[in-house]
Amino acid sequence: MTKAATQRNERVFERGEAQDAILDAAEIAFAASGFHGATTRAIAEGAGANAALIHYYFGSKEALFEAVIARRSGAINDERRDRLAALHAAGDVTLEAVIDALLRPTITLGHDSTRGGAHFTRLLSHVASGTDERSVRITSTYYDAIARVFIDELRAVVPGLDRAAAVRGYLNAVAIGISLMAPTGRRQVLSGGVSRAEDAEDVDDTLDGAVRFIAAGIRALARPAA
Repeated sequence: MTKAATQRNERVFERGEAQDAILDAAEIAFAASGFHGATTRAIAEGAGANAALIHYYFGSKEALFEAVIARRSGAINDERRDRLAALHAAGDVTLEAVIDALLRPTITLGHDSTRGGAHFTRLLSHVASGTDERSVRITSTYYDAIARVFIDELRAVVPGLDRAAAVRGYLNAVAIGISLMAPTGRRQVLSGGVSRAEDAEDVDDTLDGAVRFIAAGIRALARPAA
């Protein structure tokens, strides 16, 4: 590494931005190549940093991978809790509002290119559907607690919805949410151009259709009143 590059890294370190630069580069690399395909050397180059800084801040590639997931999932889940709290404070807790609170933070992130939404979407879809020990552990660590919160919320607002049905409804909602996180243009293609192109301004339209669809499905899972 040149002297100028070293000085640049030292300035980044002093500003406290090195971790963010590494996390951003790692998110891109892991999304594109997976855990095994991404190398710490490529991540360091993407961050414009010395590879030694990765070990200094994160210790290992395994820990860096988990830190990438933790950064976004922590922000998403905090927003979800804040939205639920606002609903309860306003006394406006409906099934549709609960589903919106669950999906809006993820879909908003996925449509926001300034926050690396598309990269995190690909990475999250791999982890959420993975059956390897790492994926199962990370999914459980960062999403089980918030999942239980929303499962309880669904049961509270849908009469006759037992826990097994609420779990099924929650998982179906999350699967749909992940599929809608990043704009793909698929909806416009399949509609023959009738649907407008997906973009950052399309979040409300995307959410409206998803919320109505999911709400109808969850209500259908509830047992009829005696």
